Amino acid sequence: MKYLIQRVLLLLKNFYFASSLFFTIWLAFVDNNNLFFQARIANKHGELIKARKFYQDKILEVKNEQAALESNLKLLEKLAREKYLMKKEDEDLYIVLKEH
Repeated sequence: MKYLIQRVLLLLKNFYFASSLFFTIWLAFVDNNNLFFQARIANKHGELIKARKFYQDKILEVKNEQAALESNLKLLEKLAREKYLMKKEDEDLYIVLKEH
């Protein structure tokens, strides 16, 4: 045990080892960009990549829906009537709500 303590003290007296140890501890725990901050950034980066993928898929879905609506007038009229409650001049519109 005494040999181990002497060995550690000898290592700590070594300037290069002590400065390397200090530098490592400083970077790992004290610096503004410490390990915990880096872990949070990596986690946030993963979340942003997932969000980007989600929104790219949504954009593609909307573009496909837009292309379908531009090519099919019946589908466009159906969407306008159902979603935006549009009607023709000589029509009456009745909205039926389902009760649960």
